[in-house]
Amino acid sequence: MVLIKINSQWAERGGTNTDLLKSLIQYIIDHPGGFNGEVIIADNGQSMFGSRRTGGSLDWENTNSKDRTQSVQDVADSFDNRVSGVLWDTFTRISVGEFKNGDMKDGFVVEDGVQSTRLAVSYAKFTTKYGTRISFKRGVWDNEKKRYNSEALKAINVPVLKSHGQYQVTGGMKSYMGTPSNSLTNMAPHNSVGRGGMGTQMAKTRFPVLTILDMIWITPDGGPNAPYSRAVRKNMIAASTDPVALDYWAGKNVLMSTAQAAGNRRYQSMSPDGRDPGTFGYWLRLSMEELHKAGISATYG
Repeated sequence: MVLIKINSQWAERGGTNTDLLKSLIQYIIDHPGGFNGEVIIADNGQSMFGSRRTGGSLDWENTNSKDRTQSVQDVADSFDNRVSGVLWDTFTRISVGEFKNGDMKDGFVVEDGVQSTRLAVSYAKFTTKYGTRISFKRGVWDNEKKRYNSEALKAINVPVLKSHGQYQVTGGMKSYMGTPSNSLTNMAPHNSVGRGGMGTQMAKTRFPVLTILDMIWITPDGGPNAPYSRAVRKNMIAASTDPVALDYWAGKNVLMSTAQAAGNRRYQSMSPDGRDPGTFGYWLRLSMEELHKAGISATYG
């Protein structure tokens, strides 16, 4: 099972490039070792904010692709079988228990307690259109054997690089804001980002086996809203098993210079070397420390 976590909260250039997404799925299906599994495209636009102030969509009319009408759902539908799109917005306000507890409903599991970053850990639990039961944290549920197979589920993180009004940079780490439920946890995930909360979320749920950063079009100013008029074409992608290192490199070598050229006066706050609260570097470093606490390797600089 391969779960591709994309950006879907914003239309136009704000979401993951669907041409890139389509190519990635084709590569997975054509794996030289064979692939008999299932591909799931997923994100949680939190049923709030976004281009229509109602959260995300897998079927925006104006998309980030060469053909501006090619949506994420169009990509999923272009494959014969075993590819599906799941918009977690549709059940982000539904609190559920795990499959092992006999709860078969789609929704979000909210764990007890609050982490040091003030994050209340939560994650999606759902059944795909093909009947596969998935817990984003636990893995694939086998209802006959009554157990999870964590190794059977691999997450690939595919965000788009852009500026962010509050947290300066959206990249590999910030993308994980699309894995918890804001609604069920009183906005704790979003408020925790500046304290390294997305590092906590990654460590406490499921760390991606690969992060692919979409830099075909980036938005150097005014993000995360990313209309066509503000986007700058860079024709780049970058990938790493280390989302911290990837964000550091992309912020420093791609986004900052593009933002400066675009006249964004706040471009210096995007520096991954920043150490003051309110800078990208400040919370990216805290996110890395959260991964280190969990024994996950991440490199800074």
